[in-house]
Amino acid sequence: VQLQASGGGLVQAGGSLRLSCAVSGRTINTYNMGWFRQAPGKEREFVGGIRWSGSGKYYADSVKGRFAISRDNAKNTVDLQMNSLKPEDTAVYYCAAASKTKILSSLSSPGAYDYWGQGTQVTVSS
Repeated sequence: VQLQASGGGLVQAGGSLRLSCAVSGRTINTYNMGWFRQAPGKEREFVGGIRWSGSGKYYADSVKGRFAISRDNAKNTVDLQMNSLKPEDTAVYYCAAASKTKILSSLSSPGAYDYWGQGTQVTVSS
């Protein structure tokens, strides 16, 4: 399974970006999908996730109300719409895939994920 994240870039505070994660090698309807981010000098942190069926979505408190995750199982893609961006959102963003058998409570932890994309840089200027 390979994951390819794209859509990052430089944006002013208050702006929007849409990240996309393309999955190949296997259909994503067998995976829970997540987005994480890592800023320089910080640990990788959970941003948001979506269940394999699309029926459940969950977000870090820091992005609730601003970010929205969606998936298109027919296209094998997962998107992260990021609105009202803040300088503290600056990081490398990673998409990841976890087996659909993983319990919901584990999915905010990087250790629950089996496959990772290469990351895409998001920089928000003040």
